[in-house]
Amino acid sequence: MSDGRAIITIKGPDSRNRAHHWINRAAPGTRVEFKAAKRTLPQNDRMWAMLTDIATQLEWHGRRMTTQDWKLVFLDALKRELRTVPNLDGTGFVSLGKSSSDLSVEEMTNLIELLFAFGAEHGVVWSNEKNRAEAAA
Repeated sequence: MSDGRAIITIKGPDSRNRAHHWINRAAPGTRVEFKAAKRTLPQNDRMWAMLTDIATQLEWHGRRMTTQDWKLVFLDALKRELRTVPNLDGTGFVSLGKSSSDLSVEEMTNLIELLFAFGAEHGVVWSNEKNRAEAAA
């Protein structure tokens, strides 16, 4: 913890003991933050596959959008993203917010459920389902 910042993922007794040790040695005013486990890599892979399916199959209000654009729309629906401020020269807006990499496992599960629901309402054919159907034929 030489730069005053450290992260420990509690995986068992050793990491828990290390966290206790650091807390016991922490200077007054030190901030400690506890967060739920971050989203998993399989969740992240699924999110991007679903966003790709949506981006390649749908328009939104007459526009084709990138997977990144769609991600911002869905994160906004979770109230996680898309706060805006005017840009410096006054010609547009800048999005502010957190990254999907900061989502917890539960938040990512909620996002994936939202993607499924939206896709069902808009007739999205998920690529993993299409691949399974083609393999079965």
